[in-house]
Amino acid sequence: MLESVKIARRQSEIRQSLAELSAKATPTEDEVRSMGDLDREYRQNETRYRAALIAEDTERRDAGEELETRSAQEWAELMAGFEMRQVALALDEGRQLDGQTAEIVTELRSAGGFRGIPVPWQALEMRAGETVSTGTPAPSQIRPIIERLFPDSVATRMGTQMISIDRGAVEWPVTTSAVSAGWANGEGGNVAGPTAYETANKALAPDHNLGIQMRITRKTLQQSGGALEQAVRRDMNGAMGVELDRAIFQGSGADGQPLGVISGAGTYGIQVTAVDAPGLWKAFRAGVVRFMNNTTASSPSDVKALIRPELWDFMEDVKASDAGPMWEFDRLVRALGAQNVTMTSNALAVPAGDPLSVSSLLTTRAGGVAPIFVGSWGAMDVIRDPYSDAQSGGLRITALATMDVTVARPKQLQVLTGLQLALAG
Repeated sequence: MLESVKIARRQSEIRQSLAELSAKATPTEDEVRSMGDLDREYRQNETRYRAALIAEDTERRDAGEELETRSAQEWAELMAGFEMRQVALALDEGRQLDGQTAEIVTELRSAGGFRGIPVPWQALEMRAGETVSTGTPAPSQIRPIIERLFPDSVATRMGTQMISIDRGAVEWPVTTSAVSAGWANGEGGNVAGPTAYETANKALAPDHNLGIQMRITRKTLQQSGGALEQAVRRDMNGAMGVELDRAIFQGSGADGQPLGVISGAGTYGIQVTAVDAPGLWKAFRAGVVRFMNNTTASSPSDVKALIRPELWDFMEDVKASDAGPMWEFDRLVRALGAQNVTMTSNALAVPAGDPLSVSSLLTTRAGGVAPIFVGSWGAMDVIRDPYSDAQSGGLRITALATMDVTVARPKQLQVLTGLQLALAG
C-alpha cells in the first residue's frame, strides 16, 4: 500500500477519535492529554502526507498505464486459460473441470440461471495457440470487450455497441432534447430561456434466445486438445456471428427473433428514403447530406454505409462522367473512407424487383453514442443431449444465448431503398 494512503487512513482515524473526545463535556486528564497527542500527530502527519505525495508522484507517472490496465490484463490472462475442450469432455465423460476453466465456470455459475455449463463469450475468441499441455505456446491475449467478440462482424463495423447484462430487463437513457443557445436582444435583454433536458429509455429485455447445436463425433473427442479446441471455437464463433449479423439488421420480431434495424425501421422511427433510381454516388450523396443535416456528423467520413456486393459490382462498372477517370464506387469510397464502407450478403436483403434493387443503411457514432445496442445476458449455457447420438458414442451439445436489439437514437440511422442495379433507360 502506498505510504500516502496509509497516512490518509491514519488521519481519518485521528479525526474520528478527536470528534469523540471533544464531544465530552468534562473530559478526564487522560482524555485531555490524549487530545493533545492526537493533535500533534495530526499536524506531523500533514507534513508527512505532502512529502509522500511528492515522492510517489514520479512512481505514479512511471507506473500509471500499468496500474490502470492491470485488472483488465489479469482478467484477459484468466480468460486465456479457458479451454472449450474441458467443457466438451465434462459433458461427455463427466470429467472434472480444473485450473482456470473451473475457476471461471464456478464464478459464472454463482450468478445462477444455467442448466448446463456456462461458457463466457470471450471463450469464442479465435486464438493462435492453446494451453493444452506444459511447454505449448501461450495463447494470444483475449480481448475482454464484448463488442470485439466477432471482429469481422458487420454489426461491429457499423458501430453497434454490445452490452453485457447480468440479469433482468435494462433500460439505457439516451438524450433526445436539442438544447439551444440564444443571444440577448440588446442591453439588458434576456438570453434564451432554459431548455428541458429530455431522455428516452431504450429497453433491452431477455425475450430472445439464440441456440446452436453441435454434433461432436467420438473420433473428434479422441483427437488432440488443440484440434478439438479450435474446431469447437471456430464453429460456434462462425455460427453465432452470422446469425447475429442477420438478426440485428433483418430480424423479423416474430418467431422468437428480435426486431432488426432495417426490417423494423418504421417501428424504431428510422428515416427511410425511397431512392428509386440507379444506385450511384449521386444517390448516396443526397442521402449523406440529409443524414448530416439531421445529426451531429460534421463530415461524410463520420458516416458509415452498409451495401450489398451486387451494388458494389454495379458501381464498379459505371464510370463517373464528371469526375475524370473514376468509377462511381471510387467516389463513394473517396467521400466516406474505405473503412466506412462495409459489404454484406447476410445483413441486407437480396436484390428484388424490376429493375433489380437493393437497400443500404447509413449510420454514425458522432456524439459518442452508438446507433444500435445489442444486449447479451450472462454467458452462454452449454447443455448436453445424452440421447440423440448415444448409439454412435458421439456428443451433441446445445449452446443457448439470450440477446436483444434496440436502436439508441433513430436519427443516427437512415435506410436507403430502391437503389437500382441498372442505369435508367
